[in-house]
Amino acid sequence: MGDAVRSALTRDHLNDPNYDVEDVLRRSSSERTSSASPSPSVHPSSTIRRRANAGPPPPLSPPIHQTTGHSSGLQQGSTGTFPLISSIHQVPHQFPPQQSYLPTSNVPNTRQSYSSHIASGSKAHASLHNVSAVPRINIQGVEDADQEEYDLESIAQTSSSRRASRDSYGYEKKGTVRGYEDTEEDTRSEMEFEDDIEDDSPYPEVRAAVANTDDVSMPANTFRMWLLGMLFTVLIAGLNQFFSMRYPSIQITALVAQLVALPAGKVCERIFTARYFTITLPNFSRRPGDAWTHRYRFTLNPGPFNIKEHCLITVMANVVAGGAYATDIIAAQRIFYEQRWSATYQLTLVISTQMIGFSLAGVCRRFLVWPSSMIWPATLVNAALFNTLHSTYGRPEAGHMSRERFFFLMFIGSFLWYFIPGYLFTALSMFNWVCWIWPKSGVVNNLFGYNHGLGMGFITFDWAMISYTGSPLVTPWWAEANVFASLIIMYWIIAPILYYKNVFFARYMPISAPWSFDNTGSIYNSTRVIIDGQFDPVAFREYSPLYIPTAFALSYGLSFASLTAITVHTILWYRHDIMRQFRSSLRDETDIHARLMQAYPEVPQWWYATIGLVAFILGIITIEVWDTKLPVWAYLISLLVAIVYLVPIGMLQAITNQQVGLNVITELIVGYFLPGKPVAMMIFKTFGYITMAQALAFVSDLKLGHYMKIPPRLMFLAQTIATFVACFVVVGVQAWMFGNIPHLCELKHPDHFTCPQARVFGTASLIWGGIGPQRIFNAGQIYHPLLYFFLIGAILPIPFYLASRKWPQSWFKYVNLPVFMNGTSLMPPATGINFSSWAMTGFIFQYWIRRRHFQWWSRYNYILSAALDSGVAVGSIIIFFCLQYPNNGGFELVWWGNTVNTNTLDYNASAALTPDGPNRTFGLLSWS
Repeated sequence: MGDAVRSALTRDHLNDPNYDVEDVLRRSSSERTSSASPSPSVHPSSTIRRRANAGPPPPLSPPIHQTTGHSSGLQQGSTGTFPLISSIHQVPHQFPPQQSYLPTSNVPNTRQSYSSHIASGSKAHASLHNVSAVPRINIQGVEDADQEEYDLESIAQTSSSRRASRDSYGYEKKGTVRGYEDTEEDTRSEMEFEDDIEDDSPYPEVRAAVANTDDVSMPANTFRMWLLGMLFTVLIAGLNQFFSMRYPSIQITALVAQLVALPAGKVCERIFTARYFTITLPNFSRRPGDAWTHRYRFTLNPGPFNIKEHCLITVMANVVAGGAYATDIIAAQRIFYEQRWSATYQLTLVISTQMIGFSLAGVCRRFLVWPSSMIWPATLVNAALFNTLHSTYGRPEAGHMSRERFFFLMFIGSFLWYFIPGYLFTALSMFNWVCWIWPKSGVVNNLFGYNHGLGMGFITFDWAMISYTGSPLVTPWWAEANVFASLIIMYWIIAPILYYKNVFFARYMPISAPWSFDNTGSIYNSTRVIIDGQFDPVAFREYSPLYIPTAFALSYGLSFASLTAITVHTILWYRHDIMRQFRSSLRDETDIHARLMQAYPEVPQWWYATIGLVAFILGIITIEVWDTKLPVWAYLISLLVAIVYLVPIGMLQAITNQQVGLNVITELIVGYFLPGKPVAMMIFKTFGYITMAQALAFVSDLKLGHYMKIPPRLMFLAQTIATFVACFVVVGVQAWMFGNIPHLCELKHPDHFTCPQARVFGTASLIWGGIGPQRIFNAGQIYHPLLYFFLIGAILPIPFYLASRKWPQSWFKYVNLPVFMNGTSLMPPATGINFSSWAMTGFIFQYWIRRRHFQWWSRYNYILSAALDSGVAVGSIIIFFCLQYPNNGGFELVWWGNTVNTNTLDYNASAALTPDGPNRTFGLLSWS
């Protein structure tokens, strides 16, 4: 029998390098030996397993009856105790109809109660209630198995090789089950049950990060969860929108919320009353004969703050941390095309673009969330961090400072320090000392300038500059090394060569800038060629061709290369994994996590469909009521692009953690389908590209909830409400900024609110949607050579792959061409200093400290990152609103340390050559 099982497992996991058959068999044998012993098993999975055709656990949480004389049956003080185990009393269990079973005589339950690895709030429940045990039943007719007894509370099967179609409680379907409240069939029940010999995920990275247990009694839908979740939603969405219009900026990630929410929740646990309140609300689920109202009983403090509340708060923060891409459309319309449309337009645009991606995420759960083969590596980091935080919180750590104290001290230090480079001595932020020495040298300012140069240097004392492209304490060192190599080769070597060879007439412009230029060296005036929202060819011939700086042109070339590079790289490195796990997802083979989640009712598809329909209608209203120039058929095509690519790219990201962006594809489609319509191009790109990206972000959060055993309907409400509220927050913050900050988005704004991302987005709309790719990238046009980057991206991964196969222990295995091509995508508006200082800091923490002082790194590294981000964010807000914004200019400090940068050619973007052609122009003599 053992040889047969070994052969079967080897065949099923032939191409899976992470699946150790001998290890699984060894642990399974140990588990069976433990189960056969008279003493109760303490293995986590041994107390929660069930044969494929065993009886079900009770639906959700059955009524708990408080008793007074038998509390000794509970294990006092254990955390995470299942509420249906460990009592000597029994109650009859109601089975759905048409299920045959043979109840045995009542046998006292002698099993030891299981304590979850996940800290929870269930201890309070366990100490207050005596819970009735579940009866035991005999299972007959299992092929190749003796008659055995099983606990109804157990959720997972063990060694049955039978595959069966299940209902939502785990029964084998034998006919129509009637009399249940849920009329929509739970599609998870149709998934085939693959028999893992050990009841855990078959993937070691999942086993290492995610507990294979659940406590269904753990309260998650609590007042403090919603309070903290909405607080983080509003703060993170508002602050990130505020900082997105500034350079340098700081982005507050969900990691900050993940670390701060735990002590905040513990504070709520201490100060909130445990008193129960009763309110009367309308009975929305009323049936004939039921009362019109229903009384609800709740408490503000249901017990210790637990990991599920913590996860939901983090998810709410994560869905809004990326901001709303559509706000860049609104800003670009004001900056480039002088269109100031109403708040209603802004809200309908933002809500439709944000929510339609959420609806698509729900539709594709069956392919991207429920199958065990869809790992989503990025979520494993969060899951491991949750477990670590809750397992160590509040415990004395001999010889170590507590994580909470460390975060507080680093936050205070970051907050206080930011007043120096952010207000008192701003030259420490843009510390381009070489340009201070030679302020009028064009070569020096082009190469070493931090504003419009290549930023050749490593020194800055501003965390906002270091973390502008993301925290270096979070990104792995191998990825940072690839990005740094891209910076050196593409921007510090190739870019100066192209610039001083005057390729693309580059010497008549700054070497790096986030905007386009005309043939006089001035910023391109888009209103001269875009008349009433549409491109005018006659005005274009009378005005000028469009030119972009060298760094901007290389950025476009790298974006073309990254699209083909990630495709070839994925085929070379992950083709076996993708095919194996794709076949696994088609079979819908589930692991313990999917089966544990069947204790909770799934979100009906019509909930997501309703959200999608409302967002779809709002999108049509947006493009039809206002003069966007985007026809409905093009709107449908943009959504079709997102839908077609969603599942394939989602599977790629779930397996490899690599995502193929659709920005280039959508720009090409709209550029050729709708030439001369820049606003239509921006909206098309947002619905096509961002809809898919948003959907995958939501799917990633759904997978995190899947791993952390969050009730799906509660996850749905948390994501939906947070996203909806954030739409109003970001629109409101942006509208306030345009109405109250003078000269917002000007190139030399005194408080650095230059709107860098909106300018890049607006320039792209002018290139792809205004003038059009036909006049810029077609054969014979000035930037046609950039299209060869598509071919370069497809070829380059091949030799590095072959070299890594030939020399598997060499440095070739760390070369990742998609990261190399796409890592510097923020340049411009970022400059070299943002990447060089980021890589240098990453080398110190992610390489040197991680190798030499791993214990310190594992304890404090991510906490330090969150503390630095939080301190800079709060410091920036205090400086702006208390020192810079009041009294029409605030309290400005004018001295050498704050003005030395403004005296350089780099700051004034004037290191370029003066046009020497006819009428002081340069470039092409004719264009059309």
